[in-house]
Amino acid sequence: MKISIVTVAFNAEATIAEAVASVVGQRQDGFELEYIIVDGASTDGTLAALEPHRDGIAHIISESDRGLYDAMNKGVAAATGDFIGILNADDAYAHNGVLAAVAARLGKTSAKALYGDLDYVAADGSGRVVRRWRSGEKGPRSFLQGWMPPHPTFFLARSMYAKHGVYSLELRSAADYELMLRMLQKHRVSATYLPEVLVKMRTGGVSNASWGNRLRANREDRRAWRMNGLRPMPWTLVMKPLRKVGQWMG
Repeated sequence: MKISIVTVAFNAEATIAEAVASVVGQRQDGFELEYIIVDGASTDGTLAALEPHRDGIAHIISESDRGLYDAMNKGVAAATGDFIGILNADDAYAHNGVLAAVAARLGKTSAKALYGDLDYVAADGSGRVVRRWRSGEKGPRSFLQGWMPPHPTFFLARSMYAKHGVYSLELRSAADYELMLRMLQKHRVSATYLPEVLVKMRTGGVSNASWGNRLRANREDRRAWRMNGLRPMPWTLVMKPLRKVGQWMG
């Protein structure tokens, strides 16, 4: 099995070295790793920060783009793996055996997608866990109850991108939600849950940075359902942010 990991970056000098090290340091038991960096023509030291790990990176694309999701689509287009995962430049895999565990689980199933758990860590680089996102098993009505898996833990078969499409450029902050909704809810792509922390994600996401951004994200979530010809329940998009409350507890 071949796994392609795509990291999208723009002026990420402060964090990208940790993200890249967490990928190239993965223990490669039972899988082949292809690592792709898509840089949006950064003007800081992002590209220089890649040099110590250059031998572990298969492709570096550095050019202007139309934003985060356009860059992700470039990475997906360049990937040749059986499965593709997206790891942002300010995230890191939780340990060096994450991809080996992903490959082992996928190898034992016929699933075309996999997701796991995620810890949010403090933005100061201390590694202190501030939120815990435990996905749980997906059921047939999970999205209707406000559920979604954490996107950085989501691995999707390249064949599913080819069959059902890539990230929509119509959305500013919810194209990852829309893609997972499209794959798992609309097209019923088979998925398996790996119940362990796969990714450490720094706090400070755009969609949660302010109430205005949260309201805009909610509107985009609603649009994601319409784009796919799906109808949420009246409580679906209220439950989605409310589910986050439990991530600060326990």
